[in-house]
Amino acid sequence: MRSLTLLATLLAACLAARSVAAGELALPVHPARVVSMNLCADELVLRLADRDQITGVTWLARDPRGSSVFAEAVDVPRTRGLSEEVLALHPDLVIAGAFTTRSAVGMLTRIGMPVLELGVPGDFDGVRAQIRKVAQALGHPDRGEALVADLDRGLAEATVAPRLLRALVMRPNGFTVAPGSLGDAVIRAAGLVNVAAEIGRDRLGQVPLEAAAFAEADLIVLDDASTETPSLADALLHHPVLERLRQEGRTVSIPNRLWNCPGPQVAEVVKRLAEAARARTAGYPLPKTGEHFLPAGTLQ
Repeated sequence: MRSLTLLATLLAACLAARSVAAGELALPVHPARVVSMNLCADELVLRLADRDQITGVTWLARDPRGSSVFAEAVDVPRTRGLSEEVLALHPDLVIAGAFTTRSAVGMLTRIGMPVLELGVPGDFDGVRAQIRKVAQALGHPDRGEALVADLDRGLAEATVAPRLLRALVMRPNGFTVAPGSLGDAVIRAAGLVNVAAEIGRDRLGQVPLEAAAFAEADLIVLDDASTETPSLADALLHHPVLERLRQEGRTVSIPNRLWNCPGPQVAEVVKRLAEAARARTAGYPLPKTGEHFLPAGTLQ
C-alpha cells in the first residue's frame, strides 16, 4: 500500500511539473508551503519564515546538541529527507543543502519541484549572503537584513586578547576545524591562530590525540557535550590527556550547535573564544560550562 501511495504521489508530481531542465524553475515569490531538507536550511527557515509557511523540517532540527533552534522546531512536522516524505507535504518551495540528501534533491528537481540549494559559506560574507538569499526566497528580505545586523552586532561585541594565542578544535571523534572554513574564520575573528593548519589537517580531518598533546596549543576547544548521553564519539574528549589539559586551564567548552551552521549564532562562538583567550592571557581560570562572561573587573 505504501509503495502504491508513493507511486501515485510521484506520478501526480510528474504530471504537474513543467518539462524544464533542473535549475530553470523560478522560485515562488512568497511560498506558502516550505520544506527544508538539511539542518542548516532548517535553522534559517525557522529563523526567517512565518510559522504557517513552514510545512516541514528535518528531524535534526529538534536535537538540542546539534541544532541552535531546537525550541522553535518542537511543533513543526519532521522528515528524514526522503523524497516521498517531502512530496507528501506538497511544498511549493524546498530548501536543501548542496551536499546532503542528494538522491532526494535530484528526484525533486527532475520532476520540476522548485528547489533552493544552499552551499557551505567559508567566511562571514558568505554567511551574510546566504541569510539574505534564504530571506528573499521566503519573501522576507527585511528579516534577512535584521538577522545580518544581529550577526554584525555580535561580532562587534567580541574583544580579542592582547596577545595572539594558538587554538585547536577537538570535536567528537577528534574532528577539527579546517583551515579556510567558516569555523576557521570564527577562530581568526576571535584573535586566535588555528593550529589545525600547523599540523597538516585540512577539510574536516581528524586530529590524533598524540598530535593534540604535542601541538602545545594555548587553548583546546572542546564540544560542550552532556554527560547524560555518553557516546563512543565523545570518548576521546574525556581521555586523561585532555583531562590534564583541563586542569591546566587550557581548554574551553563550546556547544557544537553554535557553529554547526552559518547564522547569527556563530558570533556567540567568536565572543566565547575571545573571552577564553583573554582569560588565558590574564592568568584567570577559563569560564565554566554555561558561564559566558568573566567576573566584573577581572580584565580592568
